[in-house]
Order: sequence, then C-alpha cells, then structure tokens
Amino acid sequence: MTAADIPSAGGIPPWQLDLGATCLDNGRTRFRVWAPKADSLSVVLFSAETSRTLPLKRDEEGYFSGTAGETAPGDLYLYRFEDGTERPDPASRSQPRGVHGPSRIVDPSSHPWEDGEWEGLPLEDYLLYELHVGTFTMEGTFAAVIPRLDDLLELGVTAIELMPVAQFPGERNWGYDGAFPFAPQNSYGGPEGLKKLVDACHRKGLAVVLDVVYNHLGPEGNYLGSFGPYFTDRYRTPWGEAINFDGPDSDEVRRFFIGNALYWVTEYHVDALRLDAIHGIFDFSARHILQELAEAVHREGERLGRRVQVIAESSLNDVRTITPVHRGGHGLDAQWNDDFHHALHTLLTGEKDGYYRDFGDFSQLGKAFAEGFVYSGEYSPFRRRRHGSPSANLPPSRFVVFSQNHDQVGNRMRGERLSSQVSPEKLKLAAAAVLLSPFLPLLFMGEEYAERAPFPYFIHHGDAGLIEAVRQGRKEEFAAFAWQGEIPDPQAKATFLAAKVNPGQRREGMHRTLFEFYRQLIRLRKERPSLKTLRREGLEVIEFPTAKVLALHRHEGLDETLILFHFGEGEQTVSIATGNGPWSKLLDSADEEWGGSFPLAAAELAAEAEGTKVSLGPWSFVLYGRE
Repeated sequence: MTAADIPSAGGIPPWQLDLGATCLDNGRTRFRVWAPKADSLSVVLFSAETSRTLPLKRDEEGYFSGTAGETAPGDLYLYRFEDGTERPDPASRSQPRGVHGPSRIVDPSSHPWEDGEWEGLPLEDYLLYELHVGTFTMEGTFAAVIPRLDDLLELGVTAIELMPVAQFPGERNWGYDGAFPFAPQNSYGGPEGLKKLVDACHRKGLAVVLDVVYNHLGPEGNYLGSFGPYFTDRYRTPWGEAINFDGPDSDEVRRFFIGNALYWVTEYHVDALRLDAIHGIFDFSARHILQELAEAVHREGERLGRRVQVIAESSLNDVRTITPVHRGGHGLDAQWNDDFHHALHTLLTGEKDGYYRDFGDFSQLGKAFAEGFVYSGEYSPFRRRRHGSPSANLPPSRFVVFSQNHDQVGNRMRGERLSSQVSPEKLKLAAAAVLLSPFLPLLFMGEEYAERAPFPYFIHHGDAGLIEAVRQGRKEEFAAFAWQGEIPDPQAKATFLAAKVNPGQRREGMHRTLFEFYRQLIRLRKERPSLKTLRREGLEVIEFPTAKVLALHRHEGLDETLILFHFGEGEQTVSIATGNGPWSKLLDSADEEWGGSFPLAAAELAAEAEGTKVSLGPWSFVLYGRE
C-alpha cells in the first residue's frame, strides 16, 4: 500500500513529507532542505564507487531544492556547503552509517502494509507497556520485539510505548540523544524494521506509542545548526540547546517538528506520540507549539480515519497542557502524572531525598486518586515555591500513572527497579494501585514479573570529552539524594548489557506468581465496567489515615467495586459503609495463591448499619465486587 492508496476522510489526501529525499517516477529523486544560512548548496550523490554533485536552487524562504535522475532507494547522499563542508540531511529518513555518515534515499511506499483495517484504540482502552528496543531482547532490534508481542498479549496490555528511536550516536543509548528526528535507529533495524514492528502490532490489536523528543537534540551528530536557526540561546535546557519555537525564523522550525510528528503518524502508522519533557519546550507565541502540533496530528488522524493521540511528559502540573483548546488549553490528550508515582513510591519505600521531599504524607495518594495532581498550587519544599494547578475537573483519562518507568528506575544511581527495593507484598500493592486506578496505566518492561536486571543510564558516544561530561553530569544529578555506591559507567558496554531483560524469569517461582497476579488485575480491569470506565463521577475515595488504609468505591451502572489498600505493617480493621446487598471478594493479594500469608479479608461482605468491618494484613489490598 502506498501513500496514495491510504484512505482519507473527505477525499483529502494524507499529509506527505516534503523535506529530504523524495522518490519520484523514472528513477528520479527530489531533494529539499531548509538552509537559510547558506548562499549556495549542492547535493552529493553516491552510487557504487562513483559520486556526482547536483547544485540546488534556493527560494525566498531559504529552501534549497532540485531533482536528480538515475537514482534509486538505497543510494547515499550528503549536502555540500559552499566552503566544501558536507553534512547529512536534517530530514534524513535513514542513517545507515550512523550520525556522522551520509543519508540514504528511502522509498516510503515500499513497505506492503497489512493494517488497512486498523482504526486505532480509544484513549480509555490504552494499557501501556513501555519498552526500550535495545534492552528488551538480546538482539536489541525491532525485529526481535515481534516474537515477544504474544507475551504482551498474554499479559493483557493494549499498547506498546517505544522509547525514542530517532538515530543516535553509536549503538547504545536511551534514545534521548537522537540527532536525526526522521531516521529510525540503524542498529535497531532502520525504517523497514520499525514499519514491520508497527504492522505486526496492529495485526495483533496492539497500538503503538512512540516517544519523541522536541525539547533538544543530542550533543553528537547534531548538524541542524549548520543549516538554519533551529536553536536559540534565549532559553536553557538541562540537555542541550533549546529549540527555537518563538524567535526569528521560528516558523520553519515549527514546521519541521510538526512535520516530524505527522511523519510518524503517516509513514509509520504510529497511533500516539509521547512528547518528552515538554517543560523543556519554550514558546511564548500566541499559539503555542504544543497546541499547533496537537491540532495538526488530530486533524491528520481524522483524514486517515484513525484514532491518533498526543501524550505529554511534564513536571509542570499545568492543566493547560491537557485542557481542550476551546477552554483555553493546548488540547493534548493526556499526560504522565509523576505526582501519583511519587506519592505511591514514598509510601512503599519511605524515601525522602531529592524530589521525594515533597511526598510521603498518606493523604497525598488519596488526593492523587481523587484529583490527579497532588501539587495543585501548594508550596513545594523541593522547589521552594508554590507548584501546580488544580486538576480535579479533568477526566481521569487525561492522566497516565505508573509505579515504574524508564525515568523513575533509570535515574536512580544504579538504575535499580522497585523489585530490588521492596518486598513482593509491596510490589503487588503497587501493581493494584496502578491497574485498578481510574487513570491510564503504564507498565515498564519487566515489572510484571519483577525483572532483576537494572536499567541504568547508558551511552555510546565517540568523543572523549563528551563521555566525561556525561559521567560528571550523572554524579551531579544524584547529589540531592542519599544514595550510596558507585555509579555504573554510562559508556561501558557492560552497563548496557546488564540492562537486558530476561523474560524467562516470568515462568519461575515468585516471578511467575507476580506475572499471573498482573494478568488477573488486568483481566478484572477489562471485564468490570466500574474498573474499565474512567469517570470521576464513578469514583469515591475514602481515607483511614490512622490505619493507613485507602479505599476506592467505583461504580458504573449496576456494577460496583470496592478496593481497600493497606500501606502499613501489622493487621488493620476498618469499618466502611457498603450500602445494600452483599459483596463478593474478587481478588486478595494476601491469599496463598498470590504468595501471601495473611488472608484476613472475608470472602463475602454483608451490609451493616454501623458499617461493614474489613480486615487487612500488612501491605496488602483486597478487591470486592457486586452487580
């Protein structure tokens, strides 16, 4: 299926990339690049052992373009400036020799897509599974992920979320050092490998979320500044130069990155984009880049007849991000909620260093369940200022919650997972808090069976000075925490290899028990209307601070569920109003089936005028239901 064959709404053809190398008929290729800094520019074409140069013509907006004959997909090319400097294409679709090598011509219509009936998933049905392609399998490729999809279907997830895949230096990186936003990583399998993975996911009913980075580019192989004012010194980010979204000549920069978002949706059939760290995206334009990007993506989804989502990562707790445009917001579909993680994590671990200083109060998790953000304008001791905005009026489906993700695991000194910090009872409690919440749940690869491998930070740079700067930066980042020990060397191959997951663990002992426990939680979430429906109106949060018990009463139509979490030692009994009719126990983390030893909760609850008593063992939860 070619782009021309893709159905579109109202007869309007889908968006197509007009930058980089575009394959035409009769062996011709059109080249187009924005390079307002250049007075003249040529494209150097390589085929076999020969090369030739084609001068490009400049227009008034600083775009250079030209058409070359006798070309074919797979041919390599570079752009040559008037001083003889040669650079890869900023909109390269493929970098087969890495970030410093030539770009490769790719025919986007060459992949025979088999997902023509795929329409995407409603946002409320997303049950996300975040994975890093390089460490998810021993091979570390897109192709190697495909055989693992059946494992994820067995678990019950509905969407995979790929950490960034844009071409980065070397073969080992989290992905946030990408230098070529349009080129899937060569060591992962390049463009065709990613398309085959997306196609396979859609055939199995899985949505694909792609993590994209629009706040900076990586420090190695980043040649965009040679072509135009893509960056600005008006703002600063912790990771590199800020993108120029609101300064002089920013219109074309905005077009470049919005085009990148549309590129993944059209050429790669991606279902959702996760925008990395939008608190590092600076724009004081009247129409914010986030709004413009989200509107463009949603409009393209409508043209394609597919549900397409835009999800943000943000530490700002700014409700404008996920508020509809007609109500004064940017109109993104959802955002990660770090507050939920921090409130849950501190109750489970007792940590109070760094940003965890702001958390640890039992009531904060109750507020997270009830409203979303914990900090909605209150004073933050860690930030030493007020932080956040009220989120109680937003639908729960606007928030993605988790007990682990790549940041919360990988940005620890040794990259240790929650399973290395707490007991199996606490792991089950964390899983239930996430999967039985009224929010969009996200799992981090391996957490469903208590993967032992850490997920430390790793890189594969070629510059010694840059490598040392990264090492020093990691040390400084951990200064606010009281963690002890040596930081794994980010550049060492052993650090990367140590992060490889071992899915065979899920068939053994406690790992198997936890895996089956996750499956049961997910099954109940999908089957019970009160757990599946993400409405704030169907949620009541009840706190018992002294007992450290938190209860959720959820209802949808005639279906009701009652969930009680105990975040403490010893046994606790609480009295809770249950209304008319009996309740049946659906799941109890303390049952022997799940490795527990304190199954105190009764199999049935009968309504009592003074309240029904429910007993819980240490660090446990119980789920009741009635219809």
